Amino acid sequence: MNTIYKERKIVSRLFAVLLSALLMVPLLSSCGGGSQKASAPPPVDDTVGRTVSDRQTEAKKGLSTGQKVAILAGAAGLYYLYNQHKNAPQDGAQGKYYLSKNGRVYYRDAEHRAHWVTPPAEGIRVPESEAQKYREFQGYNRSATGRDLTGITSSAAPAL
Repeated sequence: MNTIYKERKIVSRLFAVLLSALLMVPLLSSCGGGSQKASAPPPVDDTVGRTVSDRQTEAKKGLSTGQKVAILAGAAGLYYLYNQHKNAPQDGAQGKYYLSKNGRVYYRDAEHRAHWVTPPAEGIRVPESEAQKYREFQGYNRSATGRDLTGITSSAAPAL
């Protein structure tokens, strides 16, 4: 009447064990610790809503009425800001600036996030004697021609 075959019983048990194991794989893999390697967060682009930097107001204070000035904007302004901050001891907006391989300038905040630096739209007023070394760069006295910052090597710049 009722006949139970041993072969079917063994196959169904093996099949049940196999399915149970397959269902446990996602559960067990999600409980793993994963890699605990700490990496820096992605860069932040602060070009929107940026206020005029304190460096520009400091430069304005030191100028006399008869002193000739040059306006540095674009690449010349960026390179000027980089040179002003490249040896600063601390981190942050008023701290150390770095020159990236793609020709942009950035600084790192306390959480080691990179923030891109942009010169003020109105340019930076610098004494002409000091601005002479930026003459070849785009943005010197608002010129549209000149070289950009790509290809300028930077020492001790951390990777982005």
